[in-house]
Amino acid sequence: QVQLVESGGGLVQAGGSLRLSCAASGRTFSSHAMGWFRQAPGKEREFVAAISRSGDNTVYADSVKGRFTISRDNAKNTLYLQLNSLKPEDTAVYYCARSDYEGSPRVKVLYNYWGQGTQVTVSS
Repeated sequence: QVQLVESGGGLVQAGGSLRLSCAASGRTFSSHAMGWFRQAPGKEREFVAAISRSGDNTVYADSVKGRFTISRDNAKNTLYLQLNSLKPEDTAVYYCARSDYEGSPRVKVLYNYWGQGTQVTVSS
């Protein structure tokens, strides 16, 4: 019933920017909190940002605060992540995910649908 497809990843130099998109299928996009996670080689998947169903509340990992911005367009069933001032340590596969819980959860266990991921590579 739910399909999430990320896009917008690529290779950029340190200090550059990217805008990731996550297109969601289904009829209940606006009823779910959404999040972005990332996984670097040899590391576990970690929380990046989350947004409440209406977009009124957003939360960020400390490592990306002030640099990344999560947003959503419920009319388009699309989730976004603006990545600015990129650093080499931001290199990872970025995943969008849907949660059935309220608010803007930070933990992986609270998300039950995941996209296939999009690669972000930052080089210096």
